[in-house]
Amino acid sequence: MITAVPFGVLGALVAVWLRGLENDVYFQIGLVTLIGLAAKNAILIVEFAVLERAKGLSIVESAVQGAKARLRPIVMTSLAFTAGAVPLAIASGAGSAARHSIGTGVIGGMVGATTLALFFVPLFYVLISQASEKFFPPRKSADQPSSPPPAADAPAASAEGH
Repeated sequence: MITAVPFGVLGALVAVWLRGLENDVYFQIGLVTLIGLAAKNAILIVEFAVLERAKGLSIVESAVQGAKARLRPIVMTSLAFTAGAVPLAIASGAGSAARHSIGTGVIGGMVGATTLALFFVPLFYVLISQASEKFFPPRKSADQPSSPPPAADAPAASAEGH
């Protein structure tokens, strides 16, 4: 999702800047991976929010429920991904500069994407859904008639005007 990716990239850039590393090709490879995981997390939140909205909840309630339902899986995935990148960030020896760039960018990006996106993705979902419903109200489906048909056993109105 376009709403979560900038938080991941911002976190990665800040982490690399704080460590005094360069924006090199290794860092950019880490960004590709980071963008994929940040987008996946945001898609999961929105997908669950849309399902809750289809059940009849309000836009805000569905966004909150979507974020609650996906909080644990997102945090677990992000922690595992971040923990897997720690050896890269603290590597030593030949080729360690490349590993530092990848590891630092991925760790900073996941921390930024996870912490900020958990709050902002539901917010953006609410704002975009409200604007969408305001400008493009939902249509009635072809299965639902616009007015109920007259009852078959209802008395006909007489012309005499009782």
